[in-house]
Amino acid sequence: MSPEQRLAALGLALPTVTTPRGNFDAWVLDGHTLYLSGKGSPLREDMDSVPKVGREISAAQARGHAREVGLHLIATMQQALGDLSRVQRVVKVLGMVNATPDFMQHTEVVNGCSDLLVEVFGEAGRHARSAVGVGSLPRGFAVEIEAIVRVKD
Repeated sequence: MSPEQRLAALGLALPTVTTPRGNFDAWVLDGHTLYLSGKGSPLREDMDSVPKVGREISAAQARGHAREVGLHLIATMQQALGDLSRVQRVVKVLGMVNATPDFMQHTEVVNGCSDLLVEVFGEAGRHARSAVGVGSLPRGFAVEIEAIVRVKD
């Protein structure tokens, strides 16, 4: 089953890739390596306050944010490659969680993205990963995630 077929089976549609709000690109393809810029939790756009994980939102809610970010990363892969079947392997994911100092469930939050990548790409979606807590993120995002992907010709 292709990644596009897996997305359809999951009932997921890829969102529109937005233009970065700065002097950088959403993605860079260098040979067989696709670098995806950090993407913030899109659900943030609908919130009135800065969501601090462990205070305003729970780990479970932030996990939903991370899953949504994963969907945006996949949409960016689609834009960059034209065909998600060109993804050979998701190599590395870095997840940053805007959390209170005593929050300790960063890995559970970023699992929202990691689980989606495996659901869509199978074993090729398994990756090395870091999940870290930060004091703030751009635009008040609860979660920001970036990825490195190995690409087939």
